[in-house]
Amino acid sequence: MELIIGSHVSFTKDEQLLGSVKETLSYNANTFMFYTGAPQNTKRASIDEKLTTQALKLMKDNNIDIKNVVVHAPYIINLANSSNFDFNVRFLKEEITRTEKLGVKKLVIHPGSHVGFGIDVGIQNVIDSLNSAISDNDDVVICLETMAGKGTELGRNFDELKQIIDGIKLKDKIGVCLDTCHLNDAGYDLKNFASILDEFDKIIGLKYLEVIHVNDSKNNLGSRKDRHENIGIGTIGFDTLINIIYNDKIKGVPKILETPYVGIKAPYKYEIEMIKNKKFNGDLINDILK
Repeated sequence: MELIIGSHVSFTKDEQLLGSVKETLSYNANTFMFYTGAPQNTKRASIDEKLTTQALKLMKDNNIDIKNVVVHAPYIINLANSSNFDFNVRFLKEEITRTEKLGVKKLVIHPGSHVGFGIDVGIQNVIDSLNSAISDNDDVVICLETMAGKGTELGRNFDELKQIIDGIKLKDKIGVCLDTCHLNDAGYDLKNFASILDEFDKIIGLKYLEVIHVNDSKNNLGSRKDRHENIGIGTIGFDTLINIIYNDKIKGVPKILETPYVGIKAPYKYEIEMIKNKKFNGDLINDILK
């Protein structure tokens, strides 16, 4: 099976999904992730069906499977905070509808921060919000992302995600997104990824694993800070990330890069090339800046 690798790409008002696909192809990638609007606010342009049709044709012509493409829900949704319950449910429903209109099947979301309510109350808030937002008619899987555990973030370990999943009524509409930077910062030593995957399978189940965000980290193990670094330059390291990316148990799971821009330039074409070659380029930053 061919490696399913891509990155975060833009989704602009003018070109929408078509622009996202063009950017993906410029990185020599075969999947991608995007926000349908700015992650910090609720402003959203209407989905242009003509642009979507052109995008889907371009994807088909270049062997990009829509089933591997991912939408990321905006940060403005905090499912763990019941003070904004009605807004969270309404806006998440709108994002699900937009995702469906684009033909995408995976929607990644942060579980949220309990903002002082406490872990158990926060988890129940996430459960209640998701059960209210998810419909049996939805053709989208909501993927809960593993988090670094900074502040009052939920999803810092598999047990918390398991609690949430256990409370979801429509379990076929729920999944998980592993983030390597977040796992490292939460205290999971990724040098032992095989054991981590076994733990995930035992607690949650590999059938729930839908997406992997591949990022290096600027932080030490267990720092709970959440600062992404370019591939091979951070504390996780290139060899460890390669072992994760090429693990046989997760061959069919799309891998998405969310590493930082170098100046104003996207690093993804260079990082994807390194990953495909399984060879670290120590001059990566200089090469991007040329």
